Amino acid sequence: MPKVTVRYWAAAKAAAGTADEPYDADTLAEALASVRDRHPGELTRVLNRCAFLVDGAPVGTRAHETVRLAEGGTVEVLPPFAGG
Repeated sequence: MPKVTVRYWAAAKAAAGTADEPYDADTLAEALASVRDRHPGELTRVLNRCAFLVDGAPVGTRAHETVRLAEGGTVEVLPPFAGG
């Protein structure tokens, strides 16, 4: 199972209480399930509004179960940003 870094931004970072942390996961769905298990509460609610990048590529509308993660990869958790 690949080890990946989940990196949180803005409201996700505040809810997680950390900027990033490691997870073992084969897919984005598995990584996010582990995040929810580790951080029940506010972060789980924030994740419902987030966009995700995997190794710099937007996940978009792809099913999270189909997004494979690579060893040493990075998942960016991006809440909606206001302003411009």
